[in-house]
Order: sequence, then C-alpha cells, then structure tokens
Amino acid sequence: MLNNIKNLGKKKQNKIFCIGFNKTGTTTIKKVLKDFNIKLGNQKEAEVLLPNWYDRDFKAIFNYVKSATAFQDIPFSLPYTFIALEQEFPNAKFILTVRDNEEQWYNSISKFHSKLWSDGISIPQIEELKNATYRYKGLAYEYIKQVYNTPDEDLYNKSILMKTYNNHNSLVKDYFRAHQEKLIVINTSNKADYFRLCDFLKEKPLHDNFPWENKTSDIK
Repeated sequence: MLNNIKNLGKKKQNKIFCIGFNKTGTTTIKKVLKDFNIKLGNQKEAEVLLPNWYDRDFKAIFNYVKSATAFQDIPFSLPYTFIALEQEFPNAKFILTVRDNEEQWYNSISKFHSKLWSDGISIPQIEELKNATYRYKGLAYEYIKQVYNTPDEDLYNKSILMKTYNNHNSLVKDYFRAHQEKLIVINTSNKADYFRLCDFLKEKPLHDNFPWENKTSDIK
C-alpha cells in the first residue's frame, strides 16, 4: 500500500501542462517535449473533452491525465482548467505560451480557423462551424461559443476574442504569483525562451532555438 502511494505521488510530480491558448506556439512546445522523450497525451482524445470542460466536469479531465505525462491544447488551454489541474496535481509544471500581442494572436487563430473550416480567406460562418466534422460534428461551433461567448451574428468578434485571450493570460499569471516556480511564460519567437524552457524542465538543450514543425509566417 505504501509503495502505491509513493508511486502515485511520483506520477503527480511528473505532469506538465501547456496552458497557452491555441495558436500561441503550442505545436512548437509539443515538439520540444517530444524531443525530450516526454510522453504526450493523445490530442484527438483530449479535444472531445470540450463538453466536460464546459460542464466543469474536471474529474473526466483528471482521469484522462492518467494516460501520459504532458498535455496541451483543448481542454488544457481553456480558461480555468489550469486552476483545477494545479489543485489536483500540486507538483505539476505549467507552460503559458503567448504571442507578441493580442492582435497577432487574433489574426493567427482566425486565419487558421478559416483554413480548417472555411475557404482559407474568410472568417468561418455559423453554418460552416456547425457542419464541420472536426473530432465530431459541431465541436468547432461549440468551441467558439463556449470559450468566447460571442453572438451568432459575430462569432469572431475581434474585441471579445482579444479580451478573452488577455484575461486568460492575466489570470494565469496572477494565480501563480505566489508559486512562480510552477509557471513559465514562453514566447516561441524569442530564442532565449527556448533555453529558459529547457532549464524549467531540467533538460539539456538539444537545439540553439525552438524546433518548429510546419512553420509558416503566422502559425506555429
């Protein structure tokens, strides 16, 4: 019994959560973690937990976390998830990825969603999101409505999305201000942040900068 308790504690100590919004360099962080042979959660399985996040059913998310060591994107990047995770896994490490500014982030996510669910030029419309079969039909629409709470007639309202992005980042930083050793804030466009991240993870750098996969001008 005692050994089981010790093993459980070790599992909790090893968790790493990337809690930056989508399109803030999370794919780059995923590559860094893979390079260090850190086991990553299955993103397809994680993203279908969006309804659980909306219902604040964090028990389902905790159960999923048993499957690996590191996790990113939905539902881990969504507001408030990090609070529940820190309470459940008090020895975990948290990585907040950010862009240079909120407008850069907005342009990136709206362009990316257009490529996923529209014509690659225009912002997706309500019917396109509702009919998108990404993970399951309607998840794209649920994501926009549940995370950003925008009106149907203006789903990608720029001011609302940017405010939500800024609020999330501010809340994360404020929440961890008494335990700054648990959090690192990373901008993958800054070379020095790669070495800061390696130090935070207690890993020896393998590159001289962030290793990008599928790099484009605004998507990482």
